[in-house]
Amino acid sequence: MGRAQASITAIEAGLGVLLLVSVTLGFALGVPDDEPTQRGAQLDTYAADAATLLANEPPRHADQTRLSEVAASADAFERERDALERRVDRILPANLLFRVETPHGSVGYSRPNGVQVGESTVMTTNGDVTLRVWYA
Repeated sequence: MGRAQASITAIEAGLGVLLLVSVTLGFALGVPDDEPTQRGAQLDTYAADAATLLANEPPRHADQTRLSEVAASADAFERERDALERRVDRILPANLLFRVETPHGSVGYSRPNGVQVGESTVMTTNGDVTLRVWYA
């Protein structure tokens, strides 16, 4: 009884076709886009870094830190709002917009709908201060 065997050439041709089809599909379909995830993580990092800098800066007038000073009272917030806005603007890269929210008010830009946002919240003795950042 004889056994049928496929020729080596036929097997090689089949593997070659399979390889070409898989490479073609790889180019046609592409790879998943991780950019939105990476951008969100980068925004969170920007927010956390800026919040950490602000949380460790000495106050301009009174209290423990700059952030606890602006969270202390409405008067302190009003007195420090412009300086806080300038400071955050200098800390962050030029391609970012921001909003700092305290118990007594907010500084920065209004956040548009539908944009990816990075966020960091710092707990102070006078309340939470939240920094949100997004790409301009």
